[in-house]
Amino acid sequence: MLIQESHVDVPTTAGGSGSMLTGPVSRFARQIASQGYICAAPSTYHEFHDSTPLAYDGPGTDAGNAWKIAKKLTAYDEDARLSVDTLVSLPTCNGRIGATGMCLGGHLAYRCALDERVSAAVCYFATDVHAHSLGEGKKDDSLQRAGDIKGELVMIFGKKDNHVPPEGRDLIRKTLHEAGVEFSFYEIAGAQHAFIRDELSKGRYDAAVSGTCFEMLRELFGRVLRSELGPRVGGDGKVEDVC
Repeated sequence: MLIQESHVDVPTTAGGSGSMLTGPVSRFARQIASQGYICAAPSTYHEFHDSTPLAYDGPGTDAGNAWKIAKKLTAYDEDARLSVDTLVSLPTCNGRIGATGMCLGGHLAYRCALDERVSAAVCYFATDVHAHSLGEGKKDDSLQRAGDIKGELVMIFGKKDNHVPPEGRDLIRKTLHEAGVEFSFYEIAGAQHAFIRDELSKGRYDAAVSGTCFEMLRELFGRVLRSELGPRVGGDGKVEDVC
């Protein structure tokens, strides 16, 4: 499928006019759009930076990490809300919204799912969720608000992800279970943090595993966002004990 790209400048409380998208994020968005979706890729650090993409090197990583905890949590949520507002305002939108992202974007996709308009979210190696450390003050409420999630989640991590250690992944899984969230949880053997980022500066990219994970996204988005199956039913029913 051929795709088109355009830019929309959406005013925010925090201000700024940056539209920075790194190469891996741009290619990921195009991959999703080529499946027939309208894909919005908001610039996370628009209040701090211009449209020049940060490099995946020491200085770029340091800048991103600094801005990640300088930005207010309310500003992250406003960006998500305005992105959804923009999508649902389009005449070609069917009203069903999905979210996805990698690393910080994985956490932001999770927080996007706190909006009841979001029906599905695929969160790749979402950082800081287990540590409650997103945003200014490093004290987010993402896990505390798990019960606000009404859509279906897919959480994906590498078994060797040292940004979200095993005990952190266990906490996320346990919290989602206890909150009654409909979710799938995958830990990929041998995969490190950021294994879908298709550049080699840090030696983590795994194209084969990335392809498998994209099929998980296609399944969830296809079933929830594109099909006409209607609302999910039967989730609380008793499972028959048969082989």
